[in-house]
Amino acid sequence: MRTIDASQGIRILDSRSTASLLSKVLWVTTAGFLFTAFGAYIAPDLPGISFLFVVLLNFALIFGIRAATRRSTGLGLVLFYAFTVLMGVEIGPLLKVYLHMAGGQTIVFEAAVTTAMGMAVMAMIAQIARFDYRKLASYAFAALIGLVIIGFLSMFFHFISPGVYAWMGLAIFSVLLLVDFMRLRDSPAGTSPVMLALSIYLDALNIFIFLLQIFGNGGGRRDSKWS
Repeated sequence: MRTIDASQGIRILDSRSTASLLSKVLWVTTAGFLFTAFGAYIAPDLPGISFLFVVLLNFALIFGIRAATRRSTGLGLVLFYAFTVLMGVEIGPLLKVYLHMAGGQTIVFEAAVTTAMGMAVMAMIAQIARFDYRKLASYAFAALIGLVIIGFLSMFFHFISPGVYAWMGLAIFSVLLLVDFMRLRDSPAGTSPVMLALSIYLDALNIFIFLLQIFGNGGGRRDSKWS
């Protein structure tokens, strides 16, 4: 008769806990993207000041979700879904540009499918990868700050093409997505799925937006405008 020692039992319980948390996070994230699609669908054409207000409100909600989740997972979840709807309102104008261009519906569909496949691949890699992802996370975060600075300076000096910028952003957020899935894997039992879902949602949303730019520009091959 085969026996299971204590360490084996702990590993089995840990794997079950991780699978349960992963399932919860993916469900919450998927629902978030459905709310984002709804927000994009109802998004009005906002004037500059109103659009800026939505952007600032979304930033505030990120901190609000973190604070609310510490007190109540349910409240954090409600704020998370409110945030995803407003993110849909924020990116709605961008999606409408793509949907009204020639072949735009195909571009949006391909970007969405590729994002979903990328999430699945990163989730699988995270389960088998064994390295110090904290160090990788610090490098990726530093690269993200650099990307933001480059994007800001490029608004004035136009020294990087949109295609190259999109590929850089895609690479950085892909790494961040892997890191967040690895962080999820190592999260202790009882961890709230809301904050993990928020991180993964933001990674995937940025990946989707960069893929829109890449696919909309022929994968970067037809980039002739430096703006």
